[in-house]
Amino acid sequence: MELELLNIEKSFGDKKVLTGVSFKAEGGKAFGLLGRNGAGKTTTIRILMNVFPSDGGQVLIDGKPIDYNKIKIGYLPEERGLYPKKIILDQLVYFAQLKGMSRADAIKAIDYWLNRLDMTEHRTKRLDTLSKGNQQKIQLITALAHDPDIVILDEPFSGLDPVNAMLLKDVVKEQIAIGKIVLFSSHQMSYIEEFCDSIAIINKGVIVLHGDLRDIKRDYPRDRLVVRTQAPDAIRKDFGSVCSSTEDGGLMIRLSSPSEKQQIMMRITENYDIDEIKVFEPSLNDIFVEYAGDAPKEA
Repeated sequence: MELELLNIEKSFGDKKVLTGVSFKAEGGKAFGLLGRNGAGKTTTIRILMNVFPSDGGQVLIDGKPIDYNKIKIGYLPEERGLYPKKIILDQLVYFAQLKGMSRADAIKAIDYWLNRLDMTEHRTKRLDTLSKGNQQKIQLITALAHDPDIVILDEPFSGLDPVNAMLLKDVVKEQIAIGKIVLFSSHQMSYIEEFCDSIAIINKGVIVLHGDLRDIKRDYPRDRLVVRTQAPDAIRKDFGSVCSSTEDGGLMIRLSSPSEKQQIMMRITENYDIDEIKVFEPSLNDIFVEYAGDAPKEA
């Protein structure tokens, strides 16, 4: 199954929020939708979920307009959306029935997920008696109990300790493995890098970068060197303005051309005591900072 958003447009009054947003996400793979606050991620997700219509464009499944009566969507929002004073089982069943499940099927599915997420002991408790992390797990059950075709996870690891984060990672990997379309929206780039095959970065309502994450990294200009040394001052003086310090104590040297790489590496290793020298390969965080700045770039 393939999900495609094609030329989605949306305005609220005179404010243009989305301008021709397009991307594809495949079943059995995770897709990351990234952007700063206010960039248009939430509006895009709400149009995908049919919360409100777009002003133009289409949401397609396998090339045809999505049929919301047939395609099930599970959504884990960043903000909690459950009832703090209500019994957990009761409200989980209620939400599952809203999504078309019978009460018997809902209880069976919910008990499976409560057990899967180590939450069975909380089945008949009120939500507000749980920690923030456990509330997040209950919220996740509302997204998964009805066995959705598309799973949308907005900041899914928020509030989770390392043990519960690992548990959620396993659940997400299971959903991907059985062919679901899993769409991530998160500012935690390490999780996006771990799970997502493809990404799209949205900036001021425009997709400014999209594609396979490995290809994006591979195509990134190889015009910077990372150097680690016990004598950084001498190298900094030698290279002047093209040399800068990195956050982790290394040096970054920007080349005038990638073709200089071998020559400059040889010059450095022959003249200085070097612990490490390599071509800079950007992290997703580096790419995000570059493309999600104030001025949208050409995709």
